Amino acid sequence: MPETQSPNDDGVQIDMISAERMEGLRTMEKIRLILDGVHDGNIVILEQGLDPDEESKLIEVTMSEISPDGFTGIEIETYPTGGGDTGLLGKLMGKSSKGKLTVIGPANRIETLHKDENLLSTLIHKQ
Repeated sequence: MPETQSPNDDGVQIDMISAERMEGLRTMEKIRLILDGVHDGNIVILEQGLDPDEESKLIEVTMSEISPDGFTGIEIETYPTGGGDTGLLGKLMGKSSKGKLTVIGPANRIETLHKDENLLSTLIHKQ
């Protein structure tokens, strides 16, 4: 992650990572980018989610990094954006929307309250 200002003790840092930033990275580079942010207590939002193999690898690496007195793991929620239906311009250009917004955070700080096809509601606890 590029150097950023640290939030004060009352704040929560949210790192929003564009699809373009993730596009050129290999699987392990993506995982390190995500986990480095989460290890710092940040919430990471991916504009475009990981593919199933990358998500499985993320979970595998996360499990290996869990420690009883430190890192508690991650909470991950994926929300489809567009559900296969794009806007008019996208349809005219022949594009299909398979996008999915993914929210990842420390397991001890993020809690999914509600999820359906129109709403993802998450509670973020202070440290």
